[in-house]
Amino acid sequence: MKTPAEKAITPKEIEKEMVELLSKKFGDSVRIISPVATAQKAEADSAGPATRPSPVYFDLKPEELVAYLDQYIVKQDLAKTVLATKICTHFNRINHMAASPDEIGEMVGSIKNNVLMLGPTGVGKTYMIRLIAKKIGVPMVKGDATKFSETGYVGGDVEDLVRDLVREADGDIERAQFGIIYIDEIDKIASSRNLIGADVSRTGVQRALLKPLEETDVDLKVPHDPISMIQEIERYRKTGKREKTTVNTRHILFIVSGAFSELIDIIKKRVSDQGIGFGASVTKATHGTHLLRHLKSEDLIRFGFESEFVGRLPVRAVFESLEQDDLFAILKSPNNPIILGKKMDFAAYGIAIKFSDEALRLLAGRAFEEHTGARGLVSAVEQALLPFEKRLPSTNIQRFPVTAAVIQTPEAVLAQWLASPRDPQRSAAFERIAQAETQYVRDYIRTNSRTLTDKHNLTLTESRIALAAAHYAGHLQDVGGVLRKIKALIDETKNIELNFFKRHDINIVLEEEAIDFVVGQFLTAAITPEELGRKLSADFELGLKLVQEKSGKNRFFISKQALLSPEEYLNNLIKNELRQVTGVQFQRT
Repeated sequence: MKTPAEKAITPKEIEKEMVELLSKKFGDSVRIISPVATAQKAEADSAGPATRPSPVYFDLKPEELVAYLDQYIVKQDLAKTVLATKICTHFNRINHMAASPDEIGEMVGSIKNNVLMLGPTGVGKTYMIRLIAKKIGVPMVKGDATKFSETGYVGGDVEDLVRDLVREADGDIERAQFGIIYIDEIDKIASSRNLIGADVSRTGVQRALLKPLEETDVDLKVPHDPISMIQEIERYRKTGKREKTTVNTRHILFIVSGAFSELIDIIKKRVSDQGIGFGASVTKATHGTHLLRHLKSEDLIRFGFESEFVGRLPVRAVFESLEQDDLFAILKSPNNPIILGKKMDFAAYGIAIKFSDEALRLLAGRAFEEHTGARGLVSAVEQALLPFEKRLPSTNIQRFPVTAAVIQTPEAVLAQWLASPRDPQRSAAFERIAQAETQYVRDYIRTNSRTLTDKHNLTLTESRIALAAAHYAGHLQDVGGVLRKIKALIDETKNIELNFFKRHDINIVLEEEAIDFVVGQFLTAAITPEELGRKLSADFELGLKLVQEKSGKNRFFISKQALLSPEEYLNNLIKNELRQVTGVQFQRT
């Protein structure tokens, strides 16, 4: 028989039962916020004196962040410059304030670099923010402005984004306070200009965003949440303390975006009404999204935003529409996830796929006709290759060259291949496209060598560029992944040198050409690091020890030729040692 203590229901059990009950009644639209993950930290913080939160580590310069974005995003030079500059300034200013608190003091009403991004759909707004957050290493969450209301409803309210940021930071409140909150479709909460009277629901959401955009404390415990109440009671019973767990938004960077298609007409009307001078020239010289560059706060207010809301978004980044050539450049990029993803789809069936430039241009043209920006590329690629993805896995065809004919006449090409599975023309086309791809990746790495060298802490010699391009052509990795692998293998080679010294008390140094040769052997699986270590011992230990005894020398440089012909290398080394008797300088080969 159970004791009363054993019969007691734990908060966890109550939470589980309430989740099931609410889910049955309201479905997945109800979210129960449980701040257990942050409670322990809050208790620890309350035990000691209050301390100033330390900022995230940040040392990037705007040009470095622009160079990073250039590797992944086509066009959008102005937007990349604005975002990289202001985001770098935001985090570097936080570091400076933390390092020199007496120099600045507690400024009242300090202005954050919150950003408003404007541009059509599919031009890379969300992708750019995700890249930036990943690069600088801060938590980031994305929300949809259309799902918020002023007071919250079954789906949540504006402050839920801050709570989501804490969860994204694995419960680390301090780290979350230096994160990024990205809100998309912000143009949808502008009040309707055709509505007589106030558009309460939309302006209410704008006003609900005012405090978080500037600075406020957001309680992690959701009001009227029964689970939070139960946990608070349980915590108070154990500690005798009532705690308040909050997140301050002072250093959280807010970035909002929208298409703002109707805003173009407002700007056009304003500059046209000016009649002469600047307005007349702008009307003639600009069209479409180019007009957004002449945006003023008054245009946003006329669009339907409150003036206080506009004032809290001081930084504006305009994204340009993508032309057909831009879409081709996106597909051509070796870091493009669309093509890499399609390569992975076919690799799942043991099929290698390569895309010719002619095929990529045709796909870019089809995507451009959809007027959905880069998003149209995915559907264009999927529609073109679906017949092949369905049929080829059931054949013995393992090399798939995507030529212009594949895009233009897929049924005829597929019928021809099925009739002739060993078609030499198909193999020749695949080899030709593969060689062109390898050369393009080599040129790409060479062009971006300075940025890639700094990013991966890897000196990119011509031999290493060639290794990277060849490895990219045969494996499903982007350029960054390939370079990280090469860097790891170079470090592994350094460990082999260290292990040789530990075992034999002889210091060997592989020359750069020898390291690149070894890395190439690793990449092609011609030899493993363990096998190389044993081979170096077998080939060089006895000979180098003999030279060490005769000369006292304990540092030997190993060239690529020495690895290929160790006996010749050691013979020359011993001959050089013998020449020491006649006064000839000891040499290395």
